[in-house]
Amino acid sequence: MSDAPTPLSASAGAARDTSRRDVAIGLRGVAIGYEGKAIVHGIDLDILAGEIMFIGGGSGCGKTTLLSCLTALRKPIAGSIVIDGIDLARANADEIQRVRRRFGVMYQLGALFGGKSLLENVRLPLEEFTDLSDDVMDDVARAKLGLVGLGAHAHKEPSEISGGMQKRAAIARALALDPPIIFLDEPSAGLDPVTSADLDAMIVALNHMLGTTFVIISHELASIYAIGHRFAMLDGARKKLVALGPPAELRDKSPDEWVRRFLNRVPTAEA
Repeated sequence: MSDAPTPLSASAGAARDTSRRDVAIGLRGVAIGYEGKAIVHGIDLDILAGEIMFIGGGSGCGKTTLLSCLTALRKPIAGSIVIDGIDLARANADEIQRVRRRFGVMYQLGALFGGKSLLENVRLPLEEFTDLSDDVMDDVARAKLGLVGLGAHAHKEPSEISGGMQKRAAIARALALDPPIIFLDEPSAGLDPVTSADLDAMIVALNHMLGTTFVIISHELASIYAIGHRFAMLDGARKKLVALGPPAELRDKSPDEWVRRFLNRVPTAEA
């Protein structure tokens, strides 16, 4: 079997033609890990502008480490990660600062600041990266909260709202600078099924309305099947990208048995 994942054709559910899109993030020969020891290597992947891309795999497969590299928090061991013409693996501090304006990040627990209102939390990227007046920053923050259905809660602090609303507020903050790319780290973690489905619907609405590229780290199969255009699956045991394609097609037609077992929730023989 080839080391490269077997790509599958775009599914009807993707609702968009992926063949004509620009590349938002290009990865070539990427190896990720710690202290020079690779968790995964040889990742070749184009994340297309305007798609909802899920990245996942089993525990310890490297998906969180990959997110750290994609968001310029650490450099890959090898290879290139290119966003807006800048290779994050070789970028200097000024280039990293510039490319960070091209994406927003929602971390798993929301990472909202207690003691600050939702509006003040959403304002933070504007304060760091722009010289807008206070009134304009407030207006932008309110508009972003409105996009995620929290316009009436701008004055509340994170402790005064539900977990699902905190995730929405964190996405509003990620949208503050109108970035073309949003990274979401386990957005459904800790949410009940209904709240998770509502969050999925909001991501789709934002994707359609704004054309934003969403890169979502997740192993929540319900969300992956419901809204994912494509799924990139990492395998920690083989230390590589083993599957790439529309989630339902990978589940039903992948030539890789482990991929089919994972996506069909088939237990191991020892379980």
